[in-house]
Amino acid sequence: MICAGRVVAITGAARGIGAAHAEEFRRQGAHVVVNDVDGGDHHADVSTWDGAKSLVDLAVSRHGRLDVLVNNAGIVRDRMLVSTSEQEWDDVVRVHLKAHFLTMRHAAEHWRSRSKAGEEVSARVINTSSGAGLFGSVGQANYSAAKAGILGLTLVAAAELARYGVTVNAIAPSARTRMTEELFPDLPGPEDVAPLVVWLGSTESVGVTGRVFEVEAGKITVVSGHQRVTTVDRGSRWPVDEVGAAVAALIAKTPPEVPVYGA
Repeated sequence: MICAGRVVAITGAARGIGAAHAEEFRRQGAHVVVNDVDGGDHHADVSTWDGAKSLVDLAVSRHGRLDVLVNNAGIVRDRMLVSTSEQEWDDVVRVHLKAHFLTMRHAAEHWRSRSKAGEEVSARVINTSSGAGLFGSVGQANYSAAKAGILGLTLVAAAELARYGVTVNAIAPSARTRMTEELFPDLPGPEDVAPLVVWLGSTESVGVTGRVFEVEAGKITVVSGHQRVTTVDRGSRWPVDEVGAAVAALIAKTPPEVPVYGA
């Protein structure tokens, strides 16, 4: 059991992908604290400061520490951009991006305190992005933006928290859940995502950090983010009337982008 004795907190884990994570972590010997507004051990809203803090506090009070944080909670409010209300935008960004920040913020404080006290920390964060965050998705501007933000947050957290013995990675899962079953009924079940997440939460994954993994059924893909592909350097300020030709030449040398979902 690769997670024997590990203390794991999972958000949005009463059903779907989160519940599958919890089940597999338990199977691998972990102590699991389930957060979900609809059930589980911890019902608080982790998109609030106090709600996120209380999740970390609960894990520590029950088990003496926290080793693994899995950020999974999410909602959708799908609309075309021109029809999206401010509330629909704010709700999705709050539940996805803000909640990821808040739970990591409080968990990081716990790990920093342990590290500064001289304890050897081997902690893990697994964040949940999406193909929509990687490539965009028509009708999901709010969701795509929030999930893309999680990728940036993951990179920064991985760099900042390494000194405390913490690795931070993200997954972009494809699985059949309440949020996807109407549009994609043929997707594999959520239990297929869990093995990668559990391995990332184990001590075996030491050294793997700042990575993004797509996972669907038996397929795992490392996704490398924005990279400099082609460059032209004039050596001085560009005249406006020369920019168009330069950009056209750059694009001609650049591989095509992955299409936006639904475009």
